[in-house]
Formats: sequence, structure tokens, C-alpha cells
Amino acid sequence: MRLGWWVRGGLVVVATLWVAIFAVAAWLKPYDAVGQPLRMETHRQLGLPPCNFYEWTGKPCPSCGMTTSFALLVRGDVWNSLKANAVGTLLALWGIVLIPWCVISSLLGRYLFVRSVEVWLLGAVIVFVLLALIRWVIVLGIGWVF
Repeated sequence: MRLGWWVRGGLVVVATLWVAIFAVAAWLKPYDAVGQPLRMETHRQLGLPPCNFYEWTGKPCPSCGMTTSFALLVRGDVWNSLKANAVGTLLALWGIVLIPWCVISSLLGRYLFVRSVEVWLLGAVIVFVLLALIRWVIVLGIGWVF
């Protein structure tokens, strides 16, 4: 089945948004003044407020460290990216794969390797939410390790 022009344009928009996310991650500084990798709070460089959950409880929320993990991954610092937020690292890697997939699918006029993008997208969302929650339970259970 050929994709309509609006779907193809949407794929280009998705790819462009992912490129913008990685550009912002490359602009951020995920290391402190002495060169040690941060574990979280990198999003504050964008003028965003601190995590309310962390402020109230002293414990990280499921997404704490994701911005930092993206910023570390674009610098090739995979280990520290995983330590900041392993699910963020996986999400960034998924985005790296998604960019060319969106562009190629748009150029071909059909989805590459996928029959139903809705099923695929729903599955990806479920997997990432579950992984984020599992990681969160682990972090709350054994401390700020991952």
C-alpha cells in the first residue's frame, strides 16, 4: 500500500524532530566543572524546572536522567549514559534507528519492514513505558545505581 503525501510528510517531520532532539543533546553539557559525568538535571540547562518528584521525595522519577543519558550518548559515552538512565539510552538508540527508517519509508512511499505502523508504535510505547517503570522500581529498591 502506497503512503499518502501527508503520511510521508509526517515521517519527515518525525525524523526532523529526532534530529532536533539529538542536536539539543549535543548542545547540552552533561559533565560537571571537573569533567565528571552528571547523572541527572541536564535538562535545567534548557531553562526547565527541577523534577518535582525528586524535589518532594529525594528519589528520582522514572524519567530522571533521560536528558543526561541522551547528551552522554551523543558524545559516545555509552557507559555513563546507561548509568544516567538506561531506558533513555535505549530510547536514544531507537531514535537513531528511527531517523533513517522514517526518511527511507517516506522516499519509498511505503513502510520499510513494517506492515502496521500502529501496532509497531503501540508496542514500542508499551515496551518503553514498562522498561522505565521497571528501571524506576530497581532504582528505588537498590538506590541510585542505574
